[in-house]
Amino acid sequence: MLHRRTRAVCAATAATAALFVAGLSGSTNAGATPAATPAAFRSSPTGASPTAAQTLRTDAAPPALLRALQRDLGLERGQAERRLANEAEAGATAGRLRLALGADYAGAWVRGAESGVLTVATTDAADVPAIEAQGARAAVVRHSLTDLDAAKARLDRAARGRDTADAPVRYVDVPSNTVVVQAVRPAAARALLKAAGLDASVGRVETTAERPRALYDLRGGEAYYINNSSRCSIGFPVTRGTQQGFATAGHCGQAGASTTGANRVAQGTFQGSVFPGRDMAWVATNANWTATPYVSGAGGQNVQVTGSTQATVGASVCRSGSTTGWHCGTVQQLNTSVTYPEGTITGVTRTSVCAEPGDSGGSFISGSQAQGVTSGGSGNCTSGGTTYFQPINPLLQNYGLTLKTTTGGPGDPGDPGDPGTPGGTWAVGTVYQAGDTVTYGGATYRCLQAHQAQPGWEPPNVPALWQRA
Repeated sequence: MLHRRTRAVCAATAATAALFVAGLSGSTNAGATPAATPAAFRSSPTGASPTAAQTLRTDAAPPALLRALQRDLGLERGQAERRLANEAEAGATAGRLRLALGADYAGAWVRGAESGVLTVATTDAADVPAIEAQGARAAVVRHSLTDLDAAKARLDRAARGRDTADAPVRYVDVPSNTVVVQAVRPAAARALLKAAGLDASVGRVETTAERPRALYDLRGGEAYYINNSSRCSIGFPVTRGTQQGFATAGHCGQAGASTTGANRVAQGTFQGSVFPGRDMAWVATNANWTATPYVSGAGGQNVQVTGSTQATVGASVCRSGSTTGWHCGTVQQLNTSVTYPEGTITGVTRTSVCAEPGDSGGSFISGSQAQGVTSGGSGNCTSGGTTYFQPINPLLQNYGLTLKTTTGGPGDPGDPGDPGTPGGTWAVGTVYQAGDTVTYGGATYRCLQAHQAQPGWEPPNVPALWQRA
């Protein structure tokens, strides 16, 4: 825990007009090479539905974010721009295939310097043509994602009441189709797998020196102080009705704790906090503070936040914190459980981004899409490290918060209270998970990617996020 004290299955349809990657070789071999370059990221014709990249405004990525991607991932500027666009399209394609494959679906991930290769896994070889028809590479595996998630849940139950300090990290690893336990002592991981009743076909042990700890101590990434003592970082500015505030990590402070800003001016009070178990909290600020839709980027430049669509495994992600500033890496695993000295937290995302004490609570963002708040990790920004973040959508949902964003999305209808809907259950500000269904304009839609609904993101307008059921 890093704590900074004050002292320091479907046939190809019309959707193929927006395929992720065209002309795959037809092989299910993970080492196969696409036969053509991505074609989905050209501007859509006038009157056509927007592409996922257009919906998520990847073209609006600020120069500071692109420079950090270049530095930390070894990319040229054009590669960084194409990577963000490809990742947006990959998320939409994976979402459509998740719905189509149903119980066969076993996860998805992107690879390549530009995230130009999307792989979608299935437990049924008969699904391969449907996957390849959507421009993705197919992988036929033994376990579905539902089965892997259930296996990890068994691990988490087995870990309760046990000392897991020597086996601190557990996650579903979709590329290997296994549940992984990372351990300082492999014997501890094997004992945990045995207690959960998981054999080698689904459970895998990785040896690590990692001993994660929470990264302790209104723009995302900027510093704030708790009870005039420890320091953390703002995650994302939010609102709850007319009340303004910000999301941050639960380990930074308990409900009732007071905060001051980086300027040491009275700022607000923690309204809710969960840690361990999860690592989420929010602070309501006083009238002297205004929530802005920005994260502090390299050199203090504003990085806009336009939504909270969840990134795919393998996608690039950047972090802003008050100690080490702006750093980037990739999403390694979703739905990870990690044990800190204070206890275990579940449902966090594991990344290759570095962090140090004081960065806790700070912003994780992919392109312009908010991902989560910095929780903990190991290593540092000199030698490198692993960092975990609490996903933002569950946090928003838990506390009934609305993410502050710069835009209402494509075709912004203006007033969020009157989005021009002809009726239905879809609503601005609601957090939707993949697979959720809503009605809008007399039609039913199914959610493709987890996100908080924004004005202008009505289901018919954003095929990257919703599919007609």
